[in-house]
Amino acid sequence: MSENRGLIAVVVVLLVALAGMVCLGVGALIYCPQPGSACAGLFGAPSNVSQNNPSQTQPTTAPDQSQNQTQNPTQNSSTNNTAPAGNVLRLPGGSGGGGDPPTLDPANTSDVESATYIVEIFSGLVGFNKDLKIVPDLAEKWDVSNDGKTYTFTLRQDAKFHDGRPVTAQDVKYSLERAADPRTRSTVSPLYLGDIVGFMDKYTGKANEVSGVKVLDNYTVQIDIDKPISYFLAALAHPTSYIVDKFNVESGEQPWYLKPNGTGPFKLIQWDQGQQIVLEKNADYYGDIKPSVDRIEFLLGGGSAMTRYENGDLDATRVSIADIERVSDPASPLNKELSIDPQLSTSFIVFNTRKAPFDDPKVRMAFAMSIDRQKLNDVVFKKMPVVATGILPQAFPGFNQDLKGIPFDPEGAKKLLAESKYASGLPDIVWSTVGGGGTAGSDVQAIAEMLKENLGANISVEQTDWATYLSQINGTNVDFQLFDIGWSADYVDPHNFIGLLFRGGSLNNWSGYDNPVVNQLIDDASVEPNLDKRIQEYQQAEEKILQDAPVLPLTYGRDFWLTKPYVKGAFYPPLVIERLKYITLDK
Repeated sequence: MSENRGLIAVVVVLLVALAGMVCLGVGALIYCPQPGSACAGLFGAPSNVSQNNPSQTQPTTAPDQSQNQTQNPTQNSSTNNTAPAGNVLRLPGGSGGGGDPPTLDPANTSDVESATYIVEIFSGLVGFNKDLKIVPDLAEKWDVSNDGKTYTFTLRQDAKFHDGRPVTAQDVKYSLERAADPRTRSTVSPLYLGDIVGFMDKYTGKANEVSGVKVLDNYTVQIDIDKPISYFLAALAHPTSYIVDKFNVESGEQPWYLKPNGTGPFKLIQWDQGQQIVLEKNADYYGDIKPSVDRIEFLLGGGSAMTRYENGDLDATRVSIADIERVSDPASPLNKELSIDPQLSTSFIVFNTRKAPFDDPKVRMAFAMSIDRQKLNDVVFKKMPVVATGILPQAFPGFNQDLKGIPFDPEGAKKLLAESKYASGLPDIVWSTVGGGGTAGSDVQAIAEMLKENLGANISVEQTDWATYLSQINGTNVDFQLFDIGWSADYVDPHNFIGLLFRGGSLNNWSGYDNPVVNQLIDDASVEPNLDKRIQEYQQAEEKILQDAPVLPLTYGRDFWLTKPYVKGAFYPPLVIERLKYITLDK
């Protein structure tokens, strides 16, 4: 019941935001898709990171969460709810996975783990309040021209970097141009900033500056876009447009973000790879809501987060599959500390249309129809997520409740395979996934077994760490044949899923899908001022995409968290937003 109330609340907030043409942006948020799967917690730090432990210079991985989180043998035992000494909040790493983030460079933010820290350390021209509405951030206001193609931002004059230097319009121009600089190697910036006039010219090396970003004076910056897209502010809220300090970036420290001079409510003061990340409140933070907690310690690496929580060593923890049954039991004292929150996310199996045998749409559909998602969700995922019927999440504007989705139909799948150009035999197939070696996640194993049983497909599994995995799927030349991934909303507009993931040529079009009819629907919808018509065009595109099956939507995400009763103001929003400044500790 609590999750239903949460879903209704999210729907109301998001519809109000979209109807007012206020779209929300939070990051290029790729995530490991399944709770408790092999990828949970496997987030590698940059290979050139050398922290307080100089011998550890390679990406760090943690064990499979299903092995890592052990069940407390005493089902109804009480937990330690004594608040720790000092004004210190202790959390599992990142979004709850527990590992090192791949990066803390805003321009290269392409995953949930990295964004979780970046939104606290840095900030942009616009941001979010806790009700998920876009509000002024480093900009105190903005004006939009009548044709919808020129935005003029006036900066706050009290905003400062962590070292005390004022934030100016020159810093805004530098940050946006750095995101476009080919040397930055950002694979996500064109997705969110590519509509700025001249951005792609600099990104492709044809220009030395972004002509559409103009400094009018120290506290005024003008941004021109090439067409009046309704979601530009949402795109501008993405971390890739966050403001960075030129002197910090060009200091010679490699990588520079180990000692970031940000503008956000918290400062990074310590990062011990595989052990902990420590944030400290920014006493000079310009925002109306000041951070209350003095220090936040994110615990990384191995060990059971649930055990730490029950022993009083963590103040909140994400619930894994290993523990969901006992914390869901009303008789458990943990149940009173449980929150269930719908997320604006969808997990997918991706069929690379550029690779055999998935260049044949009949093979793609046959594979999709051979997977029993309901059984997978009930048995493997223990009903933590919700079975997906389409691409757009349930609480998302444009969600089509009448969409039936791709059915589980093994006999129909066999018929399609017999009609395909691979009727005489399928080639061997490699499934690429996130993992630390050894046995693949139970979800991957279950799906591979379904495909073998229903289609005779021989599937081998290839595992890699999270940071390497991201580098392989960001771009237009994905080499993986078959893989699993999740997408968490960047902003509340159907374009964030339909356009970014399935428009031909998009850098996040993992499958290489390119349908002229779908492309035209997406292009028309992106500039359509009528909300109802826009949604209709995106829904038509979604139906066509599902017919072509470049992906199989698996589940819609839900977050399960335990939070100590003395932690006040904690919330788990459906988007990655700045949220730690709202938390207080009641001691």
